[in-house]
Order: sequence, then C-alpha cells, then structure tokens
Amino acid sequence: MNETAAKMYTDYILPSTMVSKVDVSRMVTEAEQIDNKLTEAAVRVKSGAAQQTMPVLSEVFEEFLTQNKLGLDNGQSRAEMIKQLRKLKEKVPIIHMTFAVTADRESLQQIVAWLRQSVHPQAVIAVGLQPALVAGVYLRTPNHVHDLSLRAALAGSHDVLIKELEAVRVRS
Repeated sequence: MNETAAKMYTDYILPSTMVSKVDVSRMVTEAEQIDNKLTEAAVRVKSGAAQQTMPVLSEVFEEFLTQNKLGLDNGQSRAEMIKQLRKLKEKVPIIHMTFAVTADRESLQQIVAWLRQSVHPQAVIAVGLQPALVAGVYLRTPNHVHDLSLRAALAGSHDVLIKELEAVRVRS
C-alpha cells in the first residue's frame, strides 16, 4: 500500500496559507477537479489520444502535497486522499475570532501558525467583524468564550480608573 492510502486526515499537515474552513473547502474542490482531469486524461490516453499536460495546481495545493509527501500519480491514492480531505473538512477544529477591524492575511496566518503550534495542529479560524468591539478580540471555541477586548480588560478596573482620573483632575 502506498503512502497516500495510509495517511488519515488526522495526519495531514495544513499549509500556513490555509487559514479558514473556506480554504480547506477550496482545497477539497481543487483535489476533486484535479482528480477528474487526470482520470479524463487517463481515459483519453487509453483510447489512443495524445498525452495531455498535467493540470495546473494552486500554490496552496502544491504546498499541501509537498508537506504531506503525497502524489497524484495513482487514481486510487487520489480517491483516498479526497475521501480523507472531505473528512478533514467536516472535522477541522474551528476557532471563531471577532475583531474590531478587518485583519490582514499575514496577521491571520501568524495567528493560525500559533494556534497550530499551541492548540491543535489542524486548527483554522473563522473571522468575524464587530466594529463596536473597539480594541481586542472575542475568541470562541466550541466550549469556551473569551472576551479579550479592551472593554473587558477595563471592566474590573472601573473604580481604579475613576480614582486615577480624579487624581489627575486635582493636579490640573
């Protein structure tokens, strides 16, 4: 049995550029499309048509194949990989993060890299936007909600803030 058939979805390493569940879904779709094209090309070759070129792969999909040491040569191994990718898509751990402003892709990749190192090796994030948040982030997992906003940080310090503001006003 080859390496691809032996790999389970839990063994897959996700590229750092794969940040969200949408990215995982895109990769599954691309794998299915590539499989269809390669199967079609194999049928054409068997019927006597000229050999066709390899379909173009996205950078993310190429990186996924390289990191996981997977190949596209065998139809059965591709089918098994697609099956495992579908399972991954269903079971990938999602951490919901709500920001005050739109986060750039590089920042999200750094967050995902940290999550994969510290929380789960296949974690992805679902990004939300809440302008009323002002600063910080709301973080939600399936069983926890963390308010890491400035408002939450200052909530327990109301009396201290009032005291400090009074001290500043008296000095002025």
